[in-house]
Amino acid sequence: MATAILLLLLWNRSIVHRVVSVTANLAILIVSIALMVRTWNEGILIMQAGNWPAPFGITFVSDMFSSTMVLLTSISALCISIYSTVGVNQARMKYGYFPISHFLFMGLNGAFLTGDVFNLYVWFEVVIISSFVLMTLGGKKPQMESAIKYVAINMLASVVFLTAIAILYGLTGSLNMADLSLKIAEIDNRPLINVTGLLFFIGFGIKSAVFPLYFWLPSSYHTPPSSIAAIFGGLLTKMGIYALLRFFTLIIVPTEFTTNLLTYIAVATLITGALGMLVKTDFRRMFSYLIICHIGYMIAGLGMFSELALAGALFYLFHDIIAKTNLFLMGGLIYRIKGTTSMPKLGGMYSNYPKLSFVMALILFSIVGVPPLSGFWPKINLFQEAFQEYNYLLVISLILASFITLFVIAKMWSEVFWKPQPVLLPGERTAINRFDSMRTFDKTLLVLPVILLAVVSLYIGFGAEYVMVVSKRIAGEMMDTSAYIQAVLGNGYLNVN
Repeated sequence: MATAILLLLLWNRSIVHRVVSVTANLAILIVSIALMVRTWNEGILIMQAGNWPAPFGITFVSDMFSSTMVLLTSISALCISIYSTVGVNQARMKYGYFPISHFLFMGLNGAFLTGDVFNLYVWFEVVIISSFVLMTLGGKKPQMESAIKYVAINMLASVVFLTAIAILYGLTGSLNMADLSLKIAEIDNRPLINVTGLLFFIGFGIKSAVFPLYFWLPSSYHTPPSSIAAIFGGLLTKMGIYALLRFFTLIIVPTEFTTNLLTYIAVATLITGALGMLVKTDFRRMFSYLIICHIGYMIAGLGMFSELALAGALFYLFHDIIAKTNLFLMGGLIYRIKGTTSMPKLGGMYSNYPKLSFVMALILFSIVGVPPLSGFWPKINLFQEAFQEYNYLLVISLILASFITLFVIAKMWSEVFWKPQPVLLPGERTAINRFDSMRTFDKTLLVLPVILLAVVSLYIGFGAEYVMVVSKRIAGEMMDTSAYIQAVLGNGYLNVN
C-alpha cells in the first residue's frame, strides 16, 4: 500500500514510477522469502490487528500455504513490473498503471494472508476494482466491452460471496476462519451448511473460472496489454483456487456428495477447456482456454480430497502461476515482434530468433508437462490418486486434457515458430516489428522477465522433490487443521470449548 500511495503522490512522473515499482517489488520479494523461511522454521505466524485477540479482531495468518502464495505473487509481480517498464505505453503509465498494479498486488497478498472471511471479501473487492481500472486503461472499445463483462460477472460473484458470509455469520456469530471451523462442526442443520457451502463455491468458482462459471474469462483476458493479461492469467484465477482450497479444507470439510460434485466439475472443466483450445486460431484466445482447462487439474485434487491429491493440486497451482504469467509475457513478445496474435499469419520465429525461441520452448514444454519439467510432476500425483480411487472417468479426462494440451501447443509451435513467414495476400499490410528497432537495454527489460520466470519453472521441475516436500506439508496442514486453529485461537480457547 505504501508503494501505491507513494506512486500516486508522484503522479505523471513515469520514469520515477518505473524505478520505484521495480525496487518496491524487489523489496517485497525479499520480505516474502524471509516470511516463508520463518514460517517454515517457526510454524504458523499470527498477527492480530489492533491487538484485538481472535476471534474478535482481524487476524492475519502466515502458514505455509499463504506464505508460498505470497512468495509466488512477489516473483510474478517483480517480473511483470520489469516487463511493464517497456511493455506498457506512456499513456497507460500517465493514467496510473503502476500505482493501480500495486493496489492489485496488495489485494492479492491481503487475500492470501487474511484469517477472516469478511476481510477475504474486502481484499477480493480491492483486486476487482484494481483489475477493472487496469483493464480499461487505454479506453479502446474491445477493452471496455471485456472490462464491463469482467466486472459485471465478478460483482455478481461478490454478491453471492457476501450473501454466503451473511448466512455464515447468522449461523455462527463469527467471521474468523479458525473459529468458524470449530463452530460449524457443532451445527446440526447440515442442509443449511451445505447450501452455504454451495454459495461459497459459486462465488469462488466464478473467480477461479470453473465449469460452468468460466464463460466470462475467454472474452475478457485477450484484450488488455500483455503485462496486464499476465497478472490476470497468472494470478487472479489462482486467488479463486486458493479460496476454494482454503475454505473447503478449513471451514467446510467436503462430504462424499461434495467431493463427487467437485470431481464432476473438474472433469467438465478439463474437457470443455481443452475443446475450447482446439478451435482457436488466435493464440491469446487459446491461452484463455488453456487457463480454464488447467484449472480442472487443481479442482480434481480438491475433489479427490486426500493428502496425495491435495499435494498434487498444490504443486500444479505453484507451477501454473509461474507458467501462465510467463506465457502471457511471451505472447506479448511475439506480438511486439510480429504485430499479430493470429497464428495463420505468423511464422518464422525460430529462424529469426533462435535463442528467444529456445526460451519460449521451455515455457511451452513446461505447460505441456514434458518430463522432467514443472508441469509433469503434479500430474503424476493426480493420476496416481485417481487410479487408487478407481476413478477412471477422471483418469480419462486428465489424459485427454493432457493430449489436447500437447496437440495445441505443438500446433502453436508449428504455426508460430517452425513454418516460414506466410506470403502476404494482395492488399495486406506488412506487420510492424516493434522489437528490432528498440534499444538493447529496452529489449533486455522485455526478455529478462521471461528468462527469470523460465528459470523458476526449471527449478520447480528439476527441484521437484523440494517443491513436493512443501506441497505435502501444506496438504498435511489442510487435512489436519488443528495446528492452524490452535495458532489463531490459542490453547485456552480450545480448552474452554
